[in-house]
Amino acid sequence: MKQSISLSKTFKFWISLFIGLIAGIGFYTFIYAKGFSYLSDDPSSCANCHVMNEQYDAWIKSSHHAVAVCNDCHTPEGFIPKYTVKGLNGFNHSWAFTTGWYEDPIQIKDMNRQVTENACRKCHEDFTIMVDRYSTKTNNAVQCLDCHSSVGHLH
Repeated sequence: MKQSISLSKTFKFWISLFIGLIAGIGFYTFIYAKGFSYLSDDPSSCANCHVMNEQYDAWIKSSHHAVAVCNDCHTPEGFIPKYTVKGLNGFNHSWAFTTGWYEDPIQIKDMNRQVTENACRKCHEDFTIMVDRYSTKTNNAVQCLDCHSSVGHLH
């Protein structure tokens, strides 16, 4: 009986230690990486990581600088969709930049490409309706980024 109680306490100790360690490292990383800044719409927070400096500098020089911030093009509308995408991207970006496992130059992923495509279509709806109407593609799915990939980030 005493051995099972001791084993149970030892197990709980190691599980608690592991959870505490993970939480501590996660909290430290969040603070070190200025995690709270990503909850805002401030474009400079996107350049917290040196990997994004080129994109941030290009956005400053682009025509979109005067009319859109990063979140306008790179997150969907609505509180829950916006912060879901921000959370997924935050985790993925943190993992990629911490491990160094990312493409150089960085490349937009399919999910984020679709979010950006939807943002283009929303802001430029009058024009995209006409493009879709006269598209030669069978599914009328001309993608804005096929021709305009550097609009938001001139380089």
